[in-house]
Amino acid sequence: MPNIIHITDLSDPALAPFVSTNEIQLKRWNEPQPEGLFIAESPKVIRRALAAGYTPTALLCEQKYLDGQATDIIAACESAPVYTAPSETLTELTGFKLTQGVLCAMQRKPLSPADTLLENASRVVVLEDIMNQTNIGAIFRNAAALGFDALLLTPAASDPLYRRSIRVSMGTVFQIPWTYLHAQPPEYVTYLQSKGFAAVAMALRSDTLSVNDCRLAQYDKLAVILGTEGEGLNAQTIANCDHTVKIPMSHGVDSLNVASASAIALWELNKRK
Repeated sequence: MPNIIHITDLSDPALAPFVSTNEIQLKRWNEPQPEGLFIAESPKVIRRALAAGYTPTALLCEQKYLDGQATDIIAACESAPVYTAPSETLTELTGFKLTQGVLCAMQRKPLSPADTLLENASRVVVLEDIMNQTNIGAIFRNAAALGFDALLLTPAASDPLYRRSIRVSMGTVFQIPWTYLHAQPPEYVTYLQSKGFAAVAMALRSDTLSVNDCRLAQYDKLAVILGTEGEGLNAQTIANCDHTVKIPMSHGVDSLNVASASAIALWELNKRK
């Protein structure tokens, strides 16, 4: 039987993971253990997290969804407590209106080392210092949809398991392998090359190739490197890469949002001879 708990006290300590807006606190929730918590939002996202083997610790659900779209999720969460109240109460508790009425606090899993992810990969995306959570989520969704094998993030990049990134990704952060690189820019480029990857920087330079240049399809292993919003890639990162690549544009437009650019680039750069 599901453990349904009707909320009567918004200050109940058991509700703290849903009240906290500081996602760094959630990430450190179980210290000194290294893996903390994250919040998955909406039924589709929660289902994908459960399918990927993440363990739920608690659910927050609008009353009207207990016997509706959340029924299978509640059953799958087994002994995890299900806290419920009307929508207005949950909005007061969390500070925002729930997307489709369900939140799930879940336990993080240990990240695999980059060596493991690259072992059987042939096309990977690297996010250098990208901080915008919406862009992180959109790039994950693009990479998963367009057949890339893994994503690697530099240490300064935002956490893909922040709530907004998870939601924008539509849960694909649970479906495509990812991890953090230990090396900082630009040293990680040499590491990728040592693993047999041709490193391709999305940037403008005098010798930049068009994203549909046939030479790029010759590589068995390709790492597509995307830079942070505004400043773009580290200059030395670009210098260390095997190629720089651009998306041809019109009307004097010199660049696209990094998430939009990733959709075009990943579609083209997954083509091979």
